[in-house]
Amino acid sequence: MDHTDEYIKEISEKIDSKKEYYVEISNKIWEFAEPRFQEYRSSELLQHVLKQAGFSIKADLAGEKTAFIAEYGSGKPVIAFLGEFDALPGLSQKADAAERIPANPGSCGHGCGHQLIGTGTLASAIALKDFVKEHNLQGTIRYYGCPAEENAGGKAFLVRDGYFNDCDLALCWHPEQGRRACYGSTKANFRVFFTFHGTPAHASMCPELGRSALDAVELMDVGVNYMREHMIDEARIHYAITDTGGDAPNVVQSRAQVLYAIRAPKITQVKELYNRVCNIARGAALMTETTVEIRQVAAYSNLISSKILADHMNAYLEKLGPITYTEEEYAYAQKFQQSLSDQDKNQLPTIARDYFGPKAAEVMKKPIFEPMAYQNLYSDLKYSTDVGDVSWVCPTAQINAVTEAAGTPGPSWQQGSQGKSSIAHKGMLFAGKVMAGAIIDVLEDQRLIGEAKDELKKRVGEAGYVAPIPKDVRPMAINPKK
Repeated sequence: MDHTDEYIKEISEKIDSKKEYYVEISNKIWEFAEPRFQEYRSSELLQHVLKQAGFSIKADLAGEKTAFIAEYGSGKPVIAFLGEFDALPGLSQKADAAERIPANPGSCGHGCGHQLIGTGTLASAIALKDFVKEHNLQGTIRYYGCPAEENAGGKAFLVRDGYFNDCDLALCWHPEQGRRACYGSTKANFRVFFTFHGTPAHASMCPELGRSALDAVELMDVGVNYMREHMIDEARIHYAITDTGGDAPNVVQSRAQVLYAIRAPKITQVKELYNRVCNIARGAALMTETTVEIRQVAAYSNLISSKILADHMNAYLEKLGPITYTEEEYAYAQKFQQSLSDQDKNQLPTIARDYFGPKAAEVMKKPIFEPMAYQNLYSDLKYSTDVGDVSWVCPTAQINAVTEAAGTPGPSWQQGSQGKSSIAHKGMLFAGKVMAGAIIDVLEDQRLIGEAKDELKKRVGEAGYVAPIPKDVRPMAINPKK
């Protein structure tokens, strides 16, 4: 007998009954807005809620003080829910303001919606736990408190150190403009600091005695820019000068630092580019008679989306959707659409076509994307995520739910501003319902897990997962100069 509709109704009621509770949690994390590996209050709050709900807690994992695993149940299958809660530097924003108004200038803000990810996943794990308990189902439910998704690859450290080895599948979601399961692959990514050390001198009186670390940084950047012509089109390399050596032009800078992000579709391609970038850095040091310290601080493997699990999740995205909105919410979304730059506004039709193909014009009549997106989209995603590393060791499904006005760029202050809206909260709870509802079938019939594991084994190959982060690299907080 098919109990799908009955189970969906039960799961939905469990989450809806605690709606205000989950909204409060999400809003608190939004207000905390803590950067990578420093999400102390956010992590503590989520741990407290899960402990109160009957989960056991293991914390301070893989050298990450804010990482934790909350677990309920026993035996197989082991289901991993991936929660995030870190904010982005410089994106502090006043809630609901359709213009750039930092709440705390220079501070962090949730410009990528991780307060929603952490809380929506929390709601899903708790609802599923309650369902499992009431229906006497076998299995282990885990909520992974994953810090530092932004720019530091917190999950990759957890995977490297074996915390996902016994998982049978992993589920996660991300705030978005559209409703869909992800089928594509993200880019692998290395984050590397290049710190140059030179010789200080007075720039006017005795410049010949100085050897400029800043010159080395600039020469390296020029060299990498020339290299762009000689790498695959799909690769991306970007940098930020994190230390210019001070603000005195009459001093030859003895120290300067640049942070590079090196991306490509496959981890092997990233490694090749990384070696070339390192050679350019050494060349810059040679030209300037400085020395260079190379320090890799993070790495992301490319995402291997499980088609089998994505198909399964899509069925539930259809069953539970679409989300209904009020006229006030449409007006709210319209306000944020009007706040977009001309460039972002011009990009909106392209985004709509990517999501909905020939239906784009009709869908764009409303300021919120409501229908299901086409399933065959985004075969080559441009961004990177540490979910990729999880996907190499267990079948992984990621879904998107609508949390913002159509056209909202991300990450951005517009995302941060909409993070406490009813639109965001509806999307958050919707994602929670979809993930929990979809797993009930898996708990009752584990054939889907077996099929997904076979699929993953074929795609990974005999070599399996090789951690892209060296064993001696430890998680690093946001200040790279220390």
